[in-house]
Amino acid sequence: MTAPRSIPVSVGTGPLAPDDVVAVARYFAPVVIDPAALAEVEASRALIVALADDVEPHYGISTGFGALATTFIAEDRRAQLQRSLIRSHAAGTGAEVEAEVVRALMLLRLSTLCTGRTGVRPVVVETYAAMLNAGITPIVREYGSLGCSGDLAPLSHIALAAMGEGTVRVHAAEAPGASMPAVEIAAVEALAAAGIAPLELAEKEGLALINGTDGMLGMLVLALHDLDRLIVSADVAAAMSVESQLGTDAVFAADLQRLRPQVGQALSAANMLAALAESPVVASHKGPECTRVQDAYSLRCSPQVHGAVRDTAAHARMIAERELASAIDNPVVTLDGRVESNGNFHGAPVAYVLDFLAIAVADLASVAERRTDRALDKARSNGLPPFLAHEVGVDSGLMIAQYASAGIVSELKRLAAPASVDSIPSSAMQEDHVSMGWAAARKLRRSIDGLARVIGIEIMTAARALDLRAPLVPGPATGAVLALVRTVVDGPGPDRFLSPEMEAVSTLVAEGRVAEVVAPFLPNPAASTPQHA
Repeated sequence: MTAPRSIPVSVGTGPLAPDDVVAVARYFAPVVIDPAALAEVEASRALIVALADDVEPHYGISTGFGALATTFIAEDRRAQLQRSLIRSHAAGTGAEVEAEVVRALMLLRLSTLCTGRTGVRPVVVETYAAMLNAGITPIVREYGSLGCSGDLAPLSHIALAAMGEGTVRVHAAEAPGASMPAVEIAAVEALAAAGIAPLELAEKEGLALINGTDGMLGMLVLALHDLDRLIVSADVAAAMSVESQLGTDAVFAADLQRLRPQVGQALSAANMLAALAESPVVASHKGPECTRVQDAYSLRCSPQVHGAVRDTAAHARMIAERELASAIDNPVVTLDGRVESNGNFHGAPVAYVLDFLAIAVADLASVAERRTDRALDKARSNGLPPFLAHEVGVDSGLMIAQYASAGIVSELKRLAAPASVDSIPSSAMQEDHVSMGWAAARKLRRSIDGLARVIGIEIMTAARALDLRAPLVPGPATGAVLALVRTVVDGPGPDRFLSPEMEAVSTLVAEGRVAEVVAPFLPNPAASTPQHA
């Protein structure tokens, strides 16, 4: 966990940047509300108040919701309507959702509120900002969203806490990333301690707080942030495997990549070529005495696989940025002052790319595991001892580390099955086609965690293999990664407790330290692929 960020993130009528979402959600950057946004919020609220006084019914303002949209609600019952909506929709179940996901939910809903397109009062905007700044994280449960009509249950749990109901966790400003405290705190107590008055929702506000793709979008933004580091780490891991297995770097040449102008592929190939530059290990077998014709696919085709992941992530980033620029609510206050029902809460665009990314992540992990396995196989490793063991027959070396990697890859393949092709009708067939985007996002988070571990195991394996090539030494880039690994894991030797070493190296990968240490050597130290390159 990086220390809390002190630079505030301004939330206005325009879109948040992905980095701003990460800063607030993961690193507890404070938020400030642009005064122009508050003015827009106040102006749109006046339209809602006018409609609330109208004798004609208006959806979500003076009517029920969903399948009950035709039921007129008298003025003296509308506050109860809003409370009932939130209480009944806060129906999540299962394990607690991670704090960073909940904070992303809150921030992205706040961003939509600030557009002035939802018709809430300024106090609602100010309350959500205050909760974020106070480190108040409502308890949100794993199951409850179908990814349509908004991430209803997750967003309702947040709205419930803003009303002073339900339970929350409070993260201390000095250590926001610390593990969650064991005891849940009543929301009303947390609000009181922070000097925040519980919200009394008025017409339309309950709907405005729960109609959005904020959960799946927040998880998409966080996943893309993590993938930025993981794809670069995968490039370097592949280079270390090529180097330690005496593979060739000739296939990564720029002119070969130009024969197939896939943008991501070229970026990954350039990274691998740079990572192998000036390597004495590579140079040791470049002479005419080397009779090897070509490397296996998992080595030779690494840029093709890694590049496809980069391009998939680039497409997902484009969709995420469009969604960040969206004002999603139903009904919505249009720019010309109309209040209109719509279907923009449907999560299909986000759900699809979440599923696409799960496929790409599974394949990236799969090719990494294949490179790991080759390093341990005496018949394919070009002179390395079986399983990189210290004393063959007595020691097992990294045999079971590959088992762990294979087990993760198998699970990632299962997680690659798309959620967005499923739909379970709900709300008495009013909501008869849903996106399942929340489910797609939840499984992608697990996939991202697995990918970091598979890459970590490959790097740990390749590092040991490079040490076993002594007196030859790796190149400057791969050598920097090897040196980093050796700060947490000892070099080759007799068998020892392996699990802590796997965890330590995987943490280096997940936290971005591998990507950071190798960045000075690479032409493409970030995974981002230009959209129109």
